[in-house]
Amino acid sequence: MLKFDEQQQIDSVKGALMIRPQIEKAVDEIQKKGFDGLYFIGIGGTWASGMQVEVYLRGRSSLPVYVENAAEFITTGNKRFTNKSVVIFSSVTGSTAEMVDAVKKAKEVGARVLGFIDVEDTPLAKLCDTCISYPMNEQLKFYMVANRLMYNNGEFPDYDTYNLEMENYLPMALVEVEKKADEWAAGYAKEKYQYYKEHPDMPHYFIGAGNHWGATYSYAMCYWEEQLWIRTKSITSAEFFHGMLEIIEAETPVTVFVGEDEQRPLSERVAAFLPKVCKNYTVIDTKDYELKGIRAEFRGSVSHLVMHAVNNRVDAHMEEEFRHPMVIRRYYRQFNY
Repeated sequence: MLKFDEQQQIDSVKGALMIRPQIEKAVDEIQKKGFDGLYFIGIGGTWASGMQVEVYLRGRSSLPVYVENAAEFITTGNKRFTNKSVVIFSSVTGSTAEMVDAVKKAKEVGARVLGFIDVEDTPLAKLCDTCISYPMNEQLKFYMVANRLMYNNGEFPDYDTYNLEMENYLPMALVEVEKKADEWAAGYAKEKYQYYKEHPDMPHYFIGAGNHWGATYSYAMCYWEEQLWIRTKSITSAEFFHGMLEIIEAETPVTVFVGEDEQRPLSERVAAFLPKVCKNYTVIDTKDYELKGIRAEFRGSVSHLVMHAVNNRVDAHMEEEFRHPMVIRRYYRQFNY
């Protein structure tokens, strides 16, 4: 859909920010009871969101926080996981098979479960000790959990100021990002369509770091591969110089996501290298987008949301250029497998 409902976008983010009291209550109870580990468990895109919040916390907090792939948790388990552990997850449908089995396994051990589920009456909702239902905004909800955890742990002194700025300015700021990105996204999508008409089997390479890595991985796999049926490969900026750089040529299609957290220099290094060997690269830098009302020191914690807003416009124009509705699936949930 080339046009988007600005007010709907504003209301969506604003509504997510307004569930902060529910999140604070749930997190406060978790920390009051104590735990030996916090496990963000997911599969596909929800695993990617877990990776984003884990790296966000890793550099800021002493709390024991981990991210687990649900399918691997079912098969391999984790010897550190006990009845004193806490599971945090998100699900749109509340029925994804791997997630249902993973949460069941966690409950069998005796762990507590906090779930964010878009639909309340679902198999996963019934397994939660605490279930908070609000649609979309998965990464935002996870970061609200992370921020409260750090605040309670004495690691986020600007918590109240931060939340005031987010609630006052973030919903409109993200809409303004989409509006600014739209014309550029139209040109980007047109270029990709022209390229793929001539090179349908060439994968597109996506590169990112820090709290953008989970989004990079998810965007390549869940959006371009699953929804647009375009071959991709994703890699972290840190690992790019240890293999992938050798297959980059003049016409190799590459997109680098450059965010504003601590790992920004890793992506800047990739962006500086590419012009030396490639002419078919794109750098998307969240610093190019104003976030009116949000101070510079807070931008890193939401720059992945800025990138998501940019890619919302890319998705709309890719769908138009490729004449490929992104709701179509060949196999996913079409039969049992």
